Amino acid sequence: MSMDLLLSVLADGEFHSGEELGAALGVSRAAVWKQIKKIESLLGFELESVSGKGYRIAGGLELLDRVSVLEGLSATVRERLSDFEVLSVVGSTNRVVMERAAAGVEPGYLCAAEKQTAGRGRRGRIWHSPFGKNLYFSLSWQFSGGAASLEGLSLAIGVAVNEVLDGMGIQGVQLKWPNDLLYKNKKLAGILLEMAGDASGVCQVVIGVGINVDMGGADRETIDQPWTDLKKITERPVSRNVLLATLIEKLVRLLGAYEEQGFKAYRARWLAMDAFTDQSVQLLIGQRVIEGVASGVDESGGLQICVDGQLQLFNGGEISLRKLK
Repeated sequence: MSMDLLLSVLADGEFHSGEELGAALGVSRAAVWKQIKKIESLLGFELESVSGKGYRIAGGLELLDRVSVLEGLSATVRERLSDFEVLSVVGSTNRVVMERAAAGVEPGYLCAAEKQTAGRGRRGRIWHSPFGKNLYFSLSWQFSGGAASLEGLSLAIGVAVNEVLDGMGIQGVQLKWPNDLLYKNKKLAGILLEMAGDASGVCQVVIGVGINVDMGGADRETIDQPWTDLKKITERPVSRNVLLATLIEKLVRLLGAYEEQGFKAYRARWLAMDAFTDQSVQLLIGQRVIEGVASGVDESGGLQICVDGQLQLFNGGEISLRKLK
């Protein structure tokens, strides 16, 4: 009996006795108990146990469902996916997709996970990951023009993610250069791009997206920045399966046209969503500290900062952007 199978039964939020679970899964009560303890140990949450009633996941759990997500996609987008896996616990979905790409898996491979143990953002920051609560996925895509054809891609993806949220009634989200989504200056989502292959020719890009849907169960004391989640913003549950399907529909269409359109097709929308425009900011570049006024981005997606009256341009790399208080 796998943890996944047991979780699929308990996901309804109802009590299930040890006898019932054992009969349904074809194992002994002792085997059920061992799996319950394994779930609590590995996945980081505690199942409710009541004598005479059994076990349950209080409030239930919407597990990611491959069939449901695929049914939410248009036929055109489904055909562009080479494969789609939903995994239980991984180090990071980006790492899984990078490894699949290195092994020869065709571009268009999508991987989503219930929990990441080594998810990360820029500057090596850990992306915290309670099981079955948030949304973590990565998608590989092939580009023929190398790194030059990818200018501004992470910003364009931020626009697309924000437009999906807005379409679901989640309004007021803003973008922080180059790859964060904020709500009232608190982090809601992040984007991480990694490239494999020829930097001047045919290459694969792995697009990783993490969205805080419900941070319940997270170790909040270890989070080193202000954050929020969709549950706090909307004060209602948000279906991760619906959100994932809607995002993939949008992103696949974006990626299919990006080499032809480039960031110029998204720049005006990005600027309208910019959280820092005309604000006093601080840039951390290694040991350097630069202060100025944020002035949006240029047509390549580079960050524009007015420093001592002079407009300066900053491109990708390990740059940390902060708003000055």
